[in-house]
Amino acid sequence: MLIFASMDFKNDLLLRAARGENIERYPVWLMRQAGRILPEYRAVRNSLSGFKELVETPALAAEVTIQPVDHLGVDAAIIFSDILVIPEAMGLEYQLIEKVGPRFEKTIKTEADLIKHAETDFNVEDRLGYVKEAIEITTKELNGRVPLIGFAGAPWTIFCYMIDGGGSKTFSESRKMIYQNPALAHELLGRITEVTIRYLKMQIKAGANLVQVFDSWAGILGNSQYKEFGLKYINKIADAINEVPVTIFAKGAYQAMPSLAQSNCNTLGMDWNMEVSEIRAMVGEDKTLQGNLDPCALYSTHSQIEQLTNNMLDSFKSKRHIVNLGHGVYPDIDPEKVKTFIKTVKNYEIKH
Repeated sequence: MLIFASMDFKNDLLLRAARGENIERYPVWLMRQAGRILPEYRAVRNSLSGFKELVETPALAAEVTIQPVDHLGVDAAIIFSDILVIPEAMGLEYQLIEKVGPRFEKTIKTEADLIKHAETDFNVEDRLGYVKEAIEITTKELNGRVPLIGFAGAPWTIFCYMIDGGGSKTFSESRKMIYQNPALAHELLGRITEVTIRYLKMQIKAGANLVQVFDSWAGILGNSQYKEFGLKYINKIADAINEVPVTIFAKGAYQAMPSLAQSNCNTLGMDWNMEVSEIRAMVGEDKTLQGNLDPCALYSTHSQIEQLTNNMLDSFKSKRHIVNLGHGVYPDIDPEKVKTFIKTVKNYEIKH
């Protein structure tokens, strides 16, 4: 049974849409909206040593979390953080290298590595208290203007980084492990899941009104493998969170959508390769869908963006929808183009 705490919001469209309640228009926000495209974000970011310092400085993380609400007019804020704070808290430090991405000097290869670099016996607030503090500051500053989204990486995606040590086109080391040592893979996935549940509950206690689980690398596994090494652990997280609505975004996992629809979540995110009508037919009316304009559509002209956005909105045959991109907004997108996208959504009249 889901128990949602009530809170007065000036704009609660996102939460109503997630819960399947009546909405007067579709809510809209963007993945990776907190930063990247905004000059206000870059001014803050450039005053620091790097991305990690920004993540770990609560007052500044809160500031850039709120910037898209102020400057873009989105219907929700999402806390400025990173999915890789979880492996770091567990004992596997990472670095974010400019124009390269995340890099782990050490990786998990053996059972002995689990002891050193995949700890679970620690207080999450002790190691990730900066995220808690950022959420508390953001909640106070937002003062009920819009809901605040908390998030974490899905266990499979975090596993990929902990095994391969960085981004990859194939994550062959991670996939090799599930064939060669599935017991070790399950042990690590279980540990990640345990810490992630505690982390998300910390975020909710601090003030997050909805949480999203990002499975960025879901699409690299076959359907049966994803059920075994991905979905099983996502379900444990979804089953454990009943305080606020839960969104699952499994990028590229088209074949798994019918199984994901059985998860104990409120909303399923779609990437831009998924047809809204097909996913709605798979999922039915029991779940809200989120997405799914191609991020590259925002490189179009303003009039084209308006047309493409309206085409997408026309494809919705249900009020159970939250508008977003099919992945994070790209850093070189013109913020004015993003505003056109958001304005088009806000001006759209729901026809059913």
